[in-house]
Amino acid sequence: MMLENLRIVDDREPIGIVAGWGNYPLSVAQALRQANHRVVIAAIKDHADPSLANHCDALQWFGVAKLGAHQRWFQRHGIQRVVLAGKLFKDRLLFHGRGWLGLVPDLECIRTFFPIFIGRQSNQGDDALLGAVVRSYQRCEMEIVPGTHYAPELLAQSGVLTMTKPSATIRQDIEYGWAIAKEMGRLDIGQSITVRDRTVLAVEAVEGTDACIQRTGQLCPRGGFTLVKVAKPQQDRRFDQPTIGLHTIAQMQRTGGRAIAIEAGETIIVDRDEVLRQADAAGITIVCLSHSELSSCAA
Repeated sequence: MMLENLRIVDDREPIGIVAGWGNYPLSVAQALRQANHRVVIAAIKDHADPSLANHCDALQWFGVAKLGAHQRWFQRHGIQRVVLAGKLFKDRLLFHGRGWLGLVPDLECIRTFFPIFIGRQSNQGDDALLGAVVRSYQRCEMEIVPGTHYAPELLAQSGVLTMTKPSATIRQDIEYGWAIAKEMGRLDIGQSITVRDRTVLAVEAVEGTDACIQRTGQLCPRGGFTLVKVAKPQQDRRFDQPTIGLHTIAQMQRTGGRAIAIEAGETIIVDRDEVLRQADAAGITIVCLSHSELSSCAA
């Protein structure tokens, strides 16, 4: 969905947030409050930060599989636009215990995911699952909107963002890894890979970026590797935009990573100032490539 197609609405419009793990939901809520929106949050249990209650007009805690309850909560507050913000730990939700049925889904959740999990009408990749959520909200006449529509300052801009500059070897690893990471995204496997000496060390899949970095540290105890994190070629900005934050820097520092390459205008940096400060303190360079630069890498 193109951002220019979004309807023009009153700045005081109430906006809903389905809040998962991390600081991204908090950043979106703060941006909405600053723009005089009323903020209504459906906070996912065992994921969302309790401090969100201090940055909204109404908050209710829900299980992740209570999709119909999320929607009724928003409808009671007159919500027509909803932001999906924050990480869900897909591996823990779907592949532990009894899987998705162990989450005790409500009727709307069963209706939404039955074709995927039971009917096997598509794969269980992020695009398929989140696309089904978007269609469910649309049936309730609610629109899923990208959080960066309200907080565009979170999107990284082109350039070397840190005081620490990339070496020639790191630049070679970025160029080598970029096209591979794009292909992983096209296949809806993941958004991140790690590279050292033009060798792919690890590919992100269901476990997420932080766990991919941790696994890289085990495979490459010498460190010195580069994380390449890109948007999918078919990226839907309404969900699953590539994001880095303080946890990313902490994992890179812990495992000896030396560089992060991200995509300009597509990657969210949460807590940007602190991320850059900590990256510089750890000697980690962050490089943000523009569309023209990434095209040359992929060629």
